[in-house]
Amino acid sequence: MTLQSRLSNWVNAFTPTRRRFLQSASATAATALVVGNLPKKAHAFAYEPYPTDDELETVVTSCAHNCGSRHMLVAHKKGDVIVRLSTDNGTYQGDAYGTDTEEKPQVRACLRGRSYRSRLYSPERLLYPMKRVGKRGEGKFKRVTWDEALSDIARRMTYLKDKYGPTALCDQSYAGASYGVLHKSDQIEGLLGRFMGMFGCRTSCWSVPSYQGTTFSSRITFGTIEDGNEDDTFAHTKLMIMWGWNPAYTFHGGNTFYYMRMAKQRGCKFVLVDPQYTDSAAAYDAWWIPIRPNTDAAMMAGMAWHIWDNDWHDQGFIDRFVQGMDPGTMPGWAQGQESFREYIMGERDGVPKTPEWAAEICGVSADDIRKLAEMYATTKPAALKASWSPGRNAYGEQYNRMASALQAMTGNIGILGGCAEGVGKAWHAEGVAYPYDQWANVWFASIKSDRWAHCVLNYPDVKREEIGIWPRNDELDGVIPNIRGIFYQGSDWFNQLTNINKEIEAIRKLEAEGDEESLFVCMDSTITPTGIWCDYLLPIATHFERHDVALPWYKGHYYIHRPVVIQPLGDSRTDFQVFTELAYRLGFGPAYNPKATRDYFDDPTDVDEAYLVDWWHKVRDHQGADIDWETFKQRGVYKFILSQPHVAFRQQVEQGVPFQTASGKIEIFSGQLAQITDWTRTQYGYPIPAIPKWIEPWESLNSDKTEQFPFHVISPHPRWRTHSIFNNIPWLRETFSQELTMNASDAKGLGIGMGDTVEVFNDRGSCIVPVYVTERCMPGVAVLHEGAWMDLDENGKDRSGNPDFLTLDEPSPAGAFAYNTVLCDIRKTDLNHRPGWDQLATARSHVFRRDL
Repeated sequence: MTLQSRLSNWVNAFTPTRRRFLQSASATAATALVVGNLPKKAHAFAYEPYPTDDELETVVTSCAHNCGSRHMLVAHKKGDVIVRLSTDNGTYQGDAYGTDTEEKPQVRACLRGRSYRSRLYSPERLLYPMKRVGKRGEGKFKRVTWDEALSDIARRMTYLKDKYGPTALCDQSYAGASYGVLHKSDQIEGLLGRFMGMFGCRTSCWSVPSYQGTTFSSRITFGTIEDGNEDDTFAHTKLMIMWGWNPAYTFHGGNTFYYMRMAKQRGCKFVLVDPQYTDSAAAYDAWWIPIRPNTDAAMMAGMAWHIWDNDWHDQGFIDRFVQGMDPGTMPGWAQGQESFREYIMGERDGVPKTPEWAAEICGVSADDIRKLAEMYATTKPAALKASWSPGRNAYGEQYNRMASALQAMTGNIGILGGCAEGVGKAWHAEGVAYPYDQWANVWFASIKSDRWAHCVLNYPDVKREEIGIWPRNDELDGVIPNIRGIFYQGSDWFNQLTNINKEIEAIRKLEAEGDEESLFVCMDSTITPTGIWCDYLLPIATHFERHDVALPWYKGHYYIHRPVVIQPLGDSRTDFQVFTELAYRLGFGPAYNPKATRDYFDDPTDVDEAYLVDWWHKVRDHQGADIDWETFKQRGVYKFILSQPHVAFRQQVEQGVPFQTASGKIEIFSGQLAQITDWTRTQYGYPIPAIPKWIEPWESLNSDKTEQFPFHVISPHPRWRTHSIFNNIPWLRETFSQELTMNASDAKGLGIGMGDTVEVFNDRGSCIVPVYVTERCMPGVAVLHEGAWMDLDENGKDRSGNPDFLTLDEPSPAGAFAYNTVLCDIRKTDLNHRPGWDQLATARSHVFRRDL
C-alpha cells in the first residue's frame, strides 16, 4: 500500500466521527436560535474577492537594507499589486522543496523583510517630488513636477559651486535603501559620488558610523577589511565568545543562526561579554560577563597578561606570522620601541596589565577574566567574535586592535573554527554593475562624516584635525570645505549621526542666509526625519520597482535577482534615472551613463538590463558561475557551492602567502603608525599608538562626570528596525517599542517603575521615553536602541527616545563614532512621549497629500 493510500484510509476512518460531532453541534445551535434573530452570514475576509495562491504570480526578489544580511523575498502579486511576501523554501535553484543543507542553506528573510509591504504601501510613501515651503524642520512642502525640481536643483548646484568652490556640496550617501550592483548608494562606489565627482563639487565623508574604528584596526593589522570567515565556519568552533555581539538582532551573515545552532549541537560553549544579557545569550545558554561600557580593551589586556603568565600563547604562530607581538618579532628598524608584550607586562610603564588591574577598570572580577583567558587560550579552535558595537566608542579602535592581538597570540587566525574578524567581510562579491572608473571616488575634500555640522558652524576657523580632513597632494590639501548643502541618498544621516543638536544648529545657520545660499536634497522612497529638514524630497523607486541584483551583506556567497516586480508607484524614479537626468542638465550626461540616452529618465528598461548582463559576464568569468543570465533570472537566485568553508587568511597560514601589510605579517606593532611624524596631516588628526593600548575614554563610569551624570547609555541596534528604517511600520511597532532598559536596583533608587515615562538627559540634550525595568542590564548602564525617528517639542526636546540627542561628535582619532560613549542622568517626567509617526495621530503623511 502506498503512503498516499494509507493517509487516505486514516483520514476516512476519522471523518465520520468528526462529521457526526459537527452535525450534532449544528442541531443544538439551530434549536437555540429558533426564538431569536437569525445571524447574518459571516465572511472570511474583510475585502472580496480575496485572491488565492493559484491566482497569484510569484516573483523572486530580496530585501534591500543595511541590516546585517540580505535575504530572499518572494512576492506574490495580483496584477500590479503585491498581496503578500514569503521567502526561500529551498526550491529556487532547482532543488527539492525544503532543501536546507550546510552546503546550500536557505536564505530566509526575517520579520523586517517580511513586513516590507507595509513600507511599500505606507501612507508616508513619497510619490511625487516635493519642495519645501516652510522653515526647515517644519514639515511644510508642496508638490512640484520633476522638471521644476531638477531644474532648480541643477541651477542651485551650479550657483553654489561657482560661488563657494568645489567643496560646497557634501555627499552623505549610505547603504540604507538603494544598495544593489546597479542602483547603489554607497560612500565609495555609489552613484552619488560618481555624479558629484564628475560635476566637480564634492566633499566626501570618509568614515562609516557602524564600524570605522573596526575598519581602521583591520586595515592597520591585516592590511584588508576582508578579514571574516563565512558563517559556515562557526559550525566548527568549540568556543564562541560573543564580544558585544547579539546575533539575534544583528546577524553579520545570511545564515548565522543555522550554523551557530550546529555549533551548539556539536558541543560548542558560548560566552557573552556585554553590559546587557541579550536574547542571544539566552538562546545559546551563554555565560554572561557584564562589563562596563568602553572598558573592553582593558579587560582584553588583562586576558593577554594571564595568557602570557601561563605560557598559553602560541609562540610558533607568533614567530611565523606576527610583527611586534614581543621584542623578538619587532622589525629591525624599530628595535628599542615598545612591543605589545612589553606593554602588557608593564616593562616600560611599570604597570602590569594584570586581571586585577583590568578588574578595577572594567568591573569584571579578576577571577572571571582569568577563567575566560584560560578558556580561550586552551580551547582549539576558538572564535573570539569581536563585534562592532564596543568599537563605536571613544578610542574604539583600541578594542578592535586588542581583540586582534588576542586572536593572533592564541593562533586562532586562518584556521577552521577560529576567527580573525573585526570588520568581517568574507567571500568577495562582484559589487558594481555600472561604470566604475576614475570618477567613481573623486572628492575635493573628505571629512569625518559626523563633523560636517562642526565645520559649518565654525567655518573658516576650523583646524583640519577637528574634522578629519583626508590629506592630499595638491593645492586643496588642508583647505577647510565651505559646505553649503548636502545630498542624502539612501541615507537618514540627519537622524542617525552623533549630536543631532549640533546638526540642527548648523542647518539653521545656513537657512538664515537665504534659500539660494544652501541646498539640502533627500532621495528616498518614504518620508524620513532627514527629509523633513531638506529643501527637496525626490521620490525614489523601491527595490520592488527597479531592475537590479542583490548582493550578500558582508557574508554569504549568493546573488539574488531583483526584477521589476511592480511598476513604480506615483511618479517615482530610480536614483540612476535622477542622477542621469541631472547630469544631462549639467552637461555630462553621456559620460555619466554611457549606455543611456536622454530618454532614460522615462524608460530605463533596456539600459538597466544591458548593465546587468555585462555584470553577469564578470560573475561567470571571475567567479565561475555556471548558468547564463536568462537562467539566473528564471531561477531568481544563484548560490555558490564552495569547495571548503571560506576561512579568512587560510592561504597565509597554510601556504605562506604574505598578509596585505607592508611587512607581510599581522601587524600588532603597526609600522605605518610608528612612522607618522605629523599627525595633523593625516585623516586621524591625533596620535594613535603603534601597538594596541588601553586609553581612558572622555566619558565612562570611571570618570568624575558620573557625579553629575551617573548612568552610561549604550545604543545598540534594535531587532525591529534597520537603523531608522522600518521605524514607522505598524506591524513591527505592535511587536516592539522604543524603551529605556535599566536595572531594577537603579529604577528603585530613582522611584521609577515599569512603564513610567522618563527624561534621559545630559549637557548636550535630552529625550523622552518609557522605561523597561529588568535584571538583564547591569547597574549603572541604560540601554536605548538607536534609530527612533526624532520628534521635537516646542522646547527642542525629543519625544521619540532618540539617543543621538545625547551623543557627542568629538572625533575619536581613528574615526570611530562615539555612539556608546555617553553619560547621562534619568528622571521621571510628565512630558509627553510620542512613540512614532504611525501612532497617536502623529503621522506626517498629510504633508505629502496636499498642494500648498
